[in-house]
Amino acid sequence: MSRIEKIQLHDLSMPFKEPYPSAIATLTALQTLLVIVTTDDGTIGFGEAAIVEGYTHETRQGGWDFCLHYAKKAIGLHCQEAMALWLEHRSLHSHAVAALVSAVEMAMSHPLLGPHAETVAVPMLAPVNAKNKSQIHDEVDRLLAAGFKTLKVKVGFDVASDLERLTWIQAHVNGRATLRLDGNQGYQLAQALEFVQSLSPQCIELFEQPCKDTDWEAATQVARISPVPMMLDESIFEPQDIEKAAQLQAAQYIKLKLVKSGGINPLMADLHSITQHGMQRVLGNGVASEIGCWMEACVARSTIVNAGEFNGFLKPRDHIFQTPLCFADGCIVLPSGYWPALDMSAIQRLSVQQALIHSEV
Repeated sequence: MSRIEKIQLHDLSMPFKEPYPSAIATLTALQTLLVIVTTDDGTIGFGEAAIVEGYTHETRQGGWDFCLHYAKKAIGLHCQEAMALWLEHRSLHSHAVAALVSAVEMAMSHPLLGPHAETVAVPMLAPVNAKNKSQIHDEVDRLLAAGFKTLKVKVGFDVASDLERLTWIQAHVNGRATLRLDGNQGYQLAQALEFVQSLSPQCIELFEQPCKDTDWEAATQVARISPVPMMLDESIFEPQDIEKAAQLQAAQYIKLKLVKSGGINPLMADLHSITQHGMQRVLGNGVASEIGCWMEACVARSTIVNAGEFNGFLKPRDHIFQTPLCFADGCIVLPSGYWPALDMSAIQRLSVQQALIHSEV
């Protein structure tokens, strides 16, 4: 059984092509923690986690400190021992844990990651970020021409303007795509109730997380009267949160991300739990590099039947894979035999801080 020989940490800042707005924050760069693991038999794996403060209780500096501390503890351990050590801390540090654990899972050639014998195309959605009517029309047309069949509309700012913008989008889409709404915890309960009561369900697949992640009563009340299915995202971090959502009937959909589950195997267990509790599952992180998006697409190809949200790799100006992750016709495309390698020159250029942890012997 392989042991952990070396762990490299990089804190990356990858500028976006254009700002990415949400009710939580407007992001101008992908700031992500990169973990590169080398085992004593020479295999290499890597994982990442972008910590967006406000989305999670974790902080970027806290994630760096956790990875640095627990990487040191893992040197010389068997891979399974290291992952077990890290996963003990999933509830408080899921993002940092996911970066560490998924790197080892890749080094161990997790079967879901491939390389695949055939070319795989995994559908994604795309966000509509434009604000005024003419720009919305142009952006929607461009996204539809690029092959996207599901579009994401961020709300949670102001009820009246959100509804007006949504009406413009619905009218222009006119049945050519499905819409997925995302409140990003931006509404108070009264605002969320006003929004769903005024909402036309035309083309809308679901409405995601309108209220604060800890406000389960608000989630339940909105779900009770909404004309479209509700989805929880920020409220879901641990397996018991999935069970709670089912018991309260607070959502028909649950969205997961690799960074919330703490690794590929825990993510698979969480996806299974959603189905076991009678809900539908959505997967994907819109704030991730090629690493996280590749891993989530590999998981989604056999577990998800709707559009994935793993489109974060399209936002930065830079690639960090030697052979960039491929996009075509609204999908991530994984050619047969695809297995990524890192572009270390790009990573060095984009690193804000870095560390190397290895045995002193």
